[in-house]
Amino acid sequence: MPAMAQDHASETPATTEQTEALTPADAQAFLDRVQEAYAAYNLTASRIAWVNATYITEDTDALAAESQAEGTRMSVRYALEAAKYSQIEGLSDDQVRMLDMLRSAITLPAPTRDGAAAELSEVSTRMSSLYARGKGTRNGESISGSDIEPAMGTERDPAVLKEMWVSWHDNVGAPMREDFGRMIAISNEGAEELGFADVGTMWRSGYDMPPAEFAREVDRMWNEVKPLYIALHTYVRHKLSEKYGSSVQPETGPIRADLLGNMWAQEWGNIYDIVAPEGAGDLGYDIGDLLTAQDYDALKMVRAGENFYSSLGFEPLPETFWERSLFTKPADREVLCHASAWNLNDKDDVRIKMCIKVNADDFVTIHHELGHNYYQRAYQDQPLLYRGGANDGFHEAIGDFVALSITPEYLVQIGLLDEAQVPSADKDIGLLLRQAMDKVAFLPFGLLIDKWRWGVYSGDIRPGDYQASWDALRLQYQGIVPPVTRDETRFDPGAKYHIAGSVPYARYFLARLLQFQFYKAACDQAGWEGPLHRCSFFGNAEVGERLDAMLKMGMSQPWPDALEAFTGEREISGEAMMEYFAPLKAWLDEQNAAYEAGW
Repeated sequence: MPAMAQDHASETPATTEQTEALTPADAQAFLDRVQEAYAAYNLTASRIAWVNATYITEDTDALAAESQAEGTRMSVRYALEAAKYSQIEGLSDDQVRMLDMLRSAITLPAPTRDGAAAELSEVSTRMSSLYARGKGTRNGESISGSDIEPAMGTERDPAVLKEMWVSWHDNVGAPMREDFGRMIAISNEGAEELGFADVGTMWRSGYDMPPAEFAREVDRMWNEVKPLYIALHTYVRHKLSEKYGSSVQPETGPIRADLLGNMWAQEWGNIYDIVAPEGAGDLGYDIGDLLTAQDYDALKMVRAGENFYSSLGFEPLPETFWERSLFTKPADREVLCHASAWNLNDKDDVRIKMCIKVNADDFVTIHHELGHNYYQRAYQDQPLLYRGGANDGFHEAIGDFVALSITPEYLVQIGLLDEAQVPSADKDIGLLLRQAMDKVAFLPFGLLIDKWRWGVYSGDIRPGDYQASWDALRLQYQGIVPPVTRDETRFDPGAKYHIAGSVPYARYFLARLLQFQFYKAACDQAGWEGPLHRCSFFGNAEVGERLDAMLKMGMSQPWPDALEAFTGEREISGEAMMEYFAPLKAWLDEQNAAYEAGW
């Protein structure tokens, strides 16, 4: 969905008589006007956002807040008018679809009363900047957000891990608690004006099904893969208890959050060395070491990512991508290092923004972010309102399913790995466990972020229970607990960028499942006959052609149509993920036979 902007035209709600007099031609004229206004606004708004993210100052914060307020006012005005045109009889399917998009696609709607949009923008910009400037401590020394994340993955002293975890959550999350509550109140007021019960309901309405049905669907998907997560949790808990002792990590119950190699315990791959299976844990290579040995830097890593997409038949990235992207953290200014992909002009001004480090995680992340850029380029000829992923999970899944093809065979094909270094079949459990530590471990976290926000927006979770409800959901879904007791002076949700930045999160849960569906479909198309987890479709033009056909659809059709175009299926399912990890699940069940499962 394009950025939303201020429309300076004066518009007033129509009366019933005026609505009855409107025709489908009037609706089309409205839609044309909307898309023209967005096209005029988006480039300037995107440039302001880019400068603010890559050169954070009070001045760029102010520009970003003003621009966002302008966009919010316009999006609300158009959403209200779209509701009026939606009542016209005889509308085409495209007109109905576009009007529904206008009504429901606003992330943070502001009410139309004077000053509301400006206040909402100021609050949200302040939260985002607080996160970007956030720092924790390590051994008493200040450490930035871009440095504390990798440090959580390499540190093995539980006392230092606790210090980093607590300092980050206290310094970043807690100060934005009041602003968050204000943001909830204002945006809920805006959602009600648009006819939604609350913002969470509005977010769930964007999936080509009723909001309540979508909530049930994600529960169904979670239950399909939950047994795999519980098996992984049980095994990892035992290994952590062996490593640190039962006084640090008990042998039963939940896992201490700071021990899992990630500030949010959302992905656990950084502690693979602790949990690696005896005799099969050494994979024979480390991608980060391979990159370093061949003198890869940030630019060369991005070139490697581009090469994968080129091998499928996609056009090379434009020269402006290389001139305008941010690949490394500047030494002279504050930037938002959280990796992201951008398309500033809704056409070919695609970029990525990362503070790339030469390691395996960032090599994968590059493939992920480029997936957004290639998707953006594929649907650029669609009407402006259709320039987006079939649903937001699709956009996240494209790069991730390509990254699943970063297999030993692929590394050989691009010259990073020698044939003699390719792990033998007896290393497969290690390969799968390493993948599961990120892909499977993420699933409940990907679900609970928005489960929590849905509850906040609906009022089921009150401001006085923000922290307690967050801890309860993390225990319920992830089986983890904070390393120290938390109270309601804290606000741990704000220590996660997507909460501070108001980015809906269900998309990431959907993407974790979709990527395996896409991957299995691509491997089937490529004629792969070995174990699914060993498949690489690098260089397969047929896969690229079918993928491009799906990407070009953008948002023009309901997402089940797009899913069917590439996979032949119309339902998002965990079955492909379960097939991928089936050998690991059997092995985990054997390892866990003597342990108490769950928490």
